[in-house]
Amino acid sequence: MPAARPSRFKRPTLLIVGCGDIGLRVARLVRGRWRVLALTSSPARCGELREAGIVPLQGNLDQPATLARLGGLADHVLHLAPPPTHGAADTRTANLLRALARKGRVGRLVYASTSGVYGDCAGERFDETRAVAPATDRARRRVDAEARVRHHGRALGVRASVLRVPGIYALDREGGDPRERVARGTPVLAHGDDVYTNHIHADDLARACIAALLRGAPQRIYHACDDTEMKMGDYFDFVADRAGLPRPPRIARADAAAQLSAAQLSFLGESRRLINTRLERELRVRLRYPTVCDGLSLS
Repeated sequence: MPAARPSRFKRPTLLIVGCGDIGLRVARLVRGRWRVLALTSSPARCGELREAGIVPLQGNLDQPATLARLGGLADHVLHLAPPPTHGAADTRTANLLRALARKGRVGRLVYASTSGVYGDCAGERFDETRAVAPATDRARRRVDAEARVRHHGRALGVRASVLRVPGIYALDREGGDPRERVARGTPVLAHGDDVYTNHIHADDLARACIAALLRGAPQRIYHACDDTEMKMGDYFDFVADRAGLPRPPRIARADAAAQLSAAQLSFLGESRRLINTRLERELRVRLRYPTVCDGLSLS
């Protein structure tokens, strides 16, 4: 009988937690090279995951008892799940990390956070060394999750990396096609009140997740964004022009509260320009869509 192949030749196992659109894109990219598992709280999703070549695992991040076996199943973990919808702490990430710590198999962990942890930066350009200043509980929960992930890495010797992700878009992404917003006629801020926003194409974000799993430094933070420097209104004007739609109406900030939801208003109150040097140099991600002009080929 031939000798068993050394373990170094075995395919690594990746566990995706929060396997929505980005998780599925990641799974497609690594299919055949990695064995992919995905945690889901919905039995109805198991068939979809299997069709994508993913082994579904039923569990709920809000129910710690359902996560007991996770720690011994995977070499790498990609954590894409959102925090709970209330409070300043991310109890879901806390539950996940406790489960992963039980077996000690996981060697690499990547957490997808948000650029919202910085709050309003008055349009400044900056890198990952800037201090966080979350202005909402939604952002505070992300800061809490980041701190938990990095502490987990230090305490257990796990290469834990954090991606700070801005607005995700793609023409084939549900809820991420900017033409839908333009078609609704949702207003944007007048030129004098407008804010800088940051972007990443969904395919480039999937590739950034894989790069972080392979090359992310321990407890390191990366801006997972493209090279676009564009204000929000100009972005949607561009989308409208390329799609042959009317440009969105411009309104003064003082009038926005009467026309927009609280969630929309929170985004209009934050302006920043992220520098992605670490993404390109350290993770060696070569963006397929360096700007939204490249990613929105609408013709």
